[in-house]
Amino acid sequence: MLTPLPDQLENHRDLPRNPWFFGVLILIVLLLGFIMQSYLNEPQLLTDPFLQLPTAKSVRVVWFTEFPGTRNTVAYGENLSQIAAANTTKLSRTREDQDSRISDEVKQSIIDSNPIVRNIWRHEAEVPNLIPGVRIPYRVTSERKDGASVRSKIFTFSPTPAAGSALNILLTSDHQLMPMTAANLQKVAETIGRVDAVFMAGDLINIPDRASEWFDDYQGRAFFPALQGRAFSALDKNGIKTVYSGGELIQHAPLFPAIGNHEIMGRYSNSSTLYKQFHDPFPRATAEKIYAQRAASLNPNNDPSVREIWLKNNTFNSDTYDEVFNLPGGKNYYAVTFGDVRLVTLYVTNIWRTPNLDPGARGRYRERDEDFNNPEKWGYGQHIFEPIVKGSAQYTWLQQELKSSEFQQAKYKIVMFHHPPHSLGDNIVPAYTDPVQIVDRALDGETKMVRYEYPKQQDYLIRDVVPLLETAGVQLVFYGHSHLWNRFVSSSGMHFLETSNVGNSYGAFAGEKRRFVPPGYREDYSAIGDPNGLEPVVPTVAPLLGEDGRPLPYIDSNDITAFTIFDTGEGTVSSYYFDTRKPESQVVKFDEFKCER
Repeated sequence: MLTPLPDQLENHRDLPRNPWFFGVLILIVLLLGFIMQSYLNEPQLLTDPFLQLPTAKSVRVVWFTEFPGTRNTVAYGENLSQIAAANTTKLSRTREDQDSRISDEVKQSIIDSNPIVRNIWRHEAEVPNLIPGVRIPYRVTSERKDGASVRSKIFTFSPTPAAGSALNILLTSDHQLMPMTAANLQKVAETIGRVDAVFMAGDLINIPDRASEWFDDYQGRAFFPALQGRAFSALDKNGIKTVYSGGELIQHAPLFPAIGNHEIMGRYSNSSTLYKQFHDPFPRATAEKIYAQRAASLNPNNDPSVREIWLKNNTFNSDTYDEVFNLPGGKNYYAVTFGDVRLVTLYVTNIWRTPNLDPGARGRYRERDEDFNNPEKWGYGQHIFEPIVKGSAQYTWLQQELKSSEFQQAKYKIVMFHHPPHSLGDNIVPAYTDPVQIVDRALDGETKMVRYEYPKQQDYLIRDVVPLLETAGVQLVFYGHSHLWNRFVSSSGMHFLETSNVGNSYGAFAGEKRRFVPPGYREDYSAIGDPNGLEPVVPTVAPLLGEDGRPLPYIDSNDITAFTIFDTGEGTVSSYYFDTRKPESQVVKFDEFKCER
């Protein structure tokens, strides 16, 4: 809006004509501008602190800023009198592009589809000499080069709980900035209060290198705000608009994540959108063959580091996920003891591709017609990122973990990963195995089709992993991926739980509802039910009812969200739902079972 000039004000008889008035008005405008500029120049925390890697005597405190800071510290204990200094690292691949939900001011610097680097720093301090069961206050502070500083509110932490501690652990997954995520987490905080840990079975965000999805997407649904009670996610249901803030959870409770397919970026580029890069992972074995053919020009000095960088940039990576979190052992599969729980977290995920069979689909079952003669543009089906097949490094590690004293002596043995071994959902089909490529050619040698089959009898989870877990006495296998709630029990009494219903459900394929399966393919692709032979368990307390009035063994709604709490004191796994169409309604416990065998 333009400010009227003094001579124009003559026509406004209702305004004072005293020159002092205009002087005061100008001073007020200048003062407001100064205050606003000062506010904008004040340092800000990009996240509240959250907790990682607790031990019997320590815990790690982590937070993020958009400046490196000259001094980043955690003050803790009585009167916050003790200080722990943080180590600071810069995230190496966080970027934004035209599809990022960020301010227009930032977007102005983005040219076409070229992503821009977003500079973000991670601060981590280890706080020592803690006592199990004793919760103490803490606060983080980051000081900028110009001397200005910013600090968080006061939160609390404690180290790993001792065996025998009664704990409430949130089991969750597939947040992905979905519309119901903030409502889900807000109801966790309102229903349970402070949880003691968060176990998250993958798909934390959508595109891992897009910084705003972690920190400050303007829809108000970014990953950290939702888990820290700082979201502002609006749901409009039946004309009623409700804003949810999420829950203040991970400031007080350690987060233990598993890696999902949405934590993996594909081939790196400076000139294509982050969405395209995310959907462009390439199998490492195939890239290694291409590298071998071009090694002389790509790496004339045969430098191993040059080779690894080329392979990472031309295959896939989890760099941002690995830099955001500090995981035990430095790998994406790990095991920890937390109170009475031994949590074993596996790297079980593959690239999601469309089941579409159209000529332009680079999908799970076929390549695009236009790419038949260009293998470097192939998607290679739903290829697996980290081997779990018998004999692989991860499988061997799992065998050793299941024999360890820490695992054997644990009261509760839980295994968490992303991809479902049993599910009514869409993403369990096809089988979790390496795609078998079939190239159909005409008599003259012309390529007519490049397609993929997935032999069901070679499903690595069902054939190799699940029998290992059954024999080891695992009580609960927890996973996500299909954005629904359902559970199963094996003949030995091992429980399988998929609790990832925060919206964007792909549906539950039971009754007359059928999955898409490719017609004319030779392998078995189940259109209905659990492809691996278990019947879903009907919730034991208050199941939802279908249109026929019968209880449903699942929740696959985009209006009703579900979450699950493991109470280690009682040994119960309890699931709750909340109907977002009725914002004043109560949370309902609809299922409960004992974590035992």
